[in-house]
Amino acid sequence: MNDTPFADALRFEVNGHRIAAQSWGDPAAPPVLALHGWLDNAATFNRLAPRLQGVRLIALDLMGHGYSDHRPASMPYYIWDNVQDVLGVADQLGVERFSVIGHSMGASIASLLAGAFPERLNKLVLIEGLGPLVTDPDDTAEQLALAIRKRERMRGRVQKAYSDFESAVSARMNGRWPVDSQAARWLVERGLEPHRDGYIWRSDPRLMLPSIMRMSEAQVESFLRRISAATLLILGKDGIPQSDRRIALLRNIRTERLAGGHHLHLEEHAAGLIATLINEFGLV
Repeated sequence: MNDTPFADALRFEVNGHRIAAQSWGDPAAPPVLALHGWLDNAATFNRLAPRLQGVRLIALDLMGHGYSDHRPASMPYYIWDNVQDVLGVADQLGVERFSVIGHSMGASIASLLAGAFPERLNKLVLIEGLGPLVTDPDDTAEQLALAIRKRERMRGRVQKAYSDFESAVSARMNGRWPVDSQAARWLVERGLEPHRDGYIWRSDPRLMLPSIMRMSEAQVESFLRRISAATLLILGKDGIPQSDRRIALLRNIRTERLAGGHHLHLEEHAAGLIATLINEFGLV
């Protein structure tokens, strides 16, 4: 695929903020919400979405990402706040029970959602993620101090601009978790905005700051134990290792390991395999 797969643009209003999305599939089909990873956007599902059957996939730009609003300047980005955002979108779609696909940070958000509101979830597909990052309780004070210091240092800092679009594509291709040229182009097209010096990222720069507060491992495990939705966990053999202890806490989980990295759903060779697994798993 050389062109962006056809998708419909959507907008939701949740708690006074705009949440942007793009969707694929029959508008009359059951909606499935898709949640991207940190610093990505809804375009991360461009390769996977057209291959899914019998559903309307709605990929959100999480707050602070893509075309969605940024959180207010006085409000830190807490991962659990996304749970309410996702529920708000589901409520606007008029669905009581729904399925979720999440990648990386999106998988962590989906895990929290499924644990806090098990009655709302049908099925869960987690790609390269299961629960959020944690801080040991003994390190909580240091985490807070580190986060506040870095916020003070960021104050007034000007965001670096790319001189041209291709420079941003190259940077995304060679990031911490590399993606191919087409995948980078999709993410950058949705993630950049024009600037007097070229282009800058549309995402909120504050997303780069460390979290002011994180859950402990015991708290995350309390969410995982409450998940009742059938879960498909898809991991890349060259991706981020996941905790066997966390996986064992889910009552109804199937784990698949495929060749690929952290963004294997954006890799041409893996996207079809993932779609086949999801279609066989069923989301409705």
